[in-house]
Parts: sequence; C-alpha cells; structure tokens
Amino acid sequence: MKNVSFALIQLSVSENLSENWTKTIQSIRDAAAKGAQVICLQELFKSIYFCYEENPRFFELAESIPGPSTDELGELAKELNVVIVASLFEKRAAGLYHNTTAVIDADGSYLGKYRKMHIPDDPGYYEKYYFTPGDLGYQVYQTKFAKIGVLICWDQWYPEAARLTALKGAEVLVYPTAIGWDLEEKNGDINREQYQAWQTIQRSHAIANGIPVVSVNRVGQENGQQFWGGSFVSNAFGRVMYQAPHDQEEIAVLSVDVESSEYYRKTWPFFRDRRIDSYGNVVKRFVD
Repeated sequence: MKNVSFALIQLSVSENLSENWTKTIQSIRDAAAKGAQVICLQELFKSIYFCYEENPRFFELAESIPGPSTDELGELAKELNVVIVASLFEKRAAGLYHNTTAVIDADGSYLGKYRKMHIPDDPGYYEKYYFTPGDLGYQVYQTKFAKIGVLICWDQWYPEAARLTALKGAEVLVYPTAIGWDLEEKNGDINREQYQAWQTIQRSHAIANGIPVVSVNRVGQENGQQFWGGSFVSNAFGRVMYQAPHDQEEIAVLSVDVESSEYYRKTWPFFRDRRIDSYGNVVKRFVD
C-alpha cells in the first residue's frame, strides 16, 4: 500500500484574471497546508470557460507552455514540495492552439504536457473553434509521489483514452474538467441523469483498468451554464471515496492508494483476459 494525498480544488471563477489566479494560488497553499502532495486543478482554471461562444478576443488568453504560468507554479511547487497538475490554454504558434495540461513535479521541474485529444463542439461548448486536437498521444508522468496519467474533460467519455493511458503504466488517472447544466434546462431528473452519466463513465474507467480516478470540475454560474462541481475520487473498484458538493467551492484532500492495482488486478484480472487479437476494428470509424 502506498497512500498519496491528492487535493481536488473546485472553484468558481470570474472575468477578473488576476483574482482567479490569486484565489487558485491561495487554494494550492491551503491544500498543501492540509497535507496534499498532488494538487489537481480544474480545466482552464485561469479564466471563465470562454468556449461558450466563438469569439476571437479569447485567443488573447492563450500562452506558451512552458511559460510564465508554469514558471510561477514551478516555484510554488518547489516551495511547498507538491506536484501540481495545471490545465492551461496553450498557444503553440500563430493560429495554433491547444487545451493543455502541464504537470509540475515537487522539485519545481516541468515534467511535460498533455494536449486534449477529444475536442467537443456543442451549444455552449464550442471548443473546436479554439483547440486543435492533441498530437502528443496519451501521457504518463513519473512524479515524486505517483505515476500520473492525465486526460482532460471530453476525453473522459472515451474508454480507449483511459485504457491507453493505463497501459502506459499510470497508477492514477486525473481528469481536469469543466462541465455543467444549461440554466435554461431546469429539470432535476435530467440534471441528475447527466451528472450520474459523467461520474459513472469515469468510475467505469477505474474498474476496467484497476486504478483510481481523480476528477476535478469547476463550480458556479457562467454565461448560461451552472457548472455542477461534484469533483470526486473513485477507487479501483469504482467506489466513490469522496464527492464534492454541486453548489460551492471546495478544497478537498484525499488519501489515495496508488499501488492498489496490484490487488484489484489480481482480484478481477481484466488486463490478463484482454483479447487484444480481436480488437482490430476499434481503429475504424464504424464497422459496416
């Protein structure tokens, strides 16, 4: 058993970028004071979720990675002896942008970045306007405390992404997310159903791959969306070890056994029984 303390920082944000940054930095400090070793931030934490509309002014939010934000977070990580998983808007080149998560080790070193692979395009979530799909493949990072696999929001619906990240040796999957309910669709049953689908698919990845899942979502109202919070941790059997509220900010610190796969994969040996010789068609768009 190897227990690592993960912090889930679930915050609301405003149009004030400086205010958002200051609140996040203080939340990281608060989480470290609670004993957190790995700090997980929500998707695009520095700003409002700008993909609610297609507006070229929001490209001004993008930055280089590594760059000023990762430099400052690196100094903070080193000071506090924590790992930071930080979701940022990456400017790769003129006209080329990604939804990217950087991983910073506890000594302040920048370990690398994962670029979101699956890009949605729905009312209120016009991400294809802003983000080019990731081209770095699925990434796993050996940090001081754990071997972390990072995926981002829309990636969470795809078992292939979780599987390939697990196959690279991830001890835990971390999902920074930004998802909520449409304020015009006030239906308790639909809202509950949507949240349960979101949580269930991620718990399923934990079960299928025999590793814990840490999922961090934002909260609060923004431009027609009620971001539903509900950040949670699932163990490798899909048991919800912690779930944040839907309507308030939260800094939660949870102990996660990052070596649990040894036990769970012996109990239910899904990796052993995979028929990899029969999965060729999974790379096709549809099997006609």
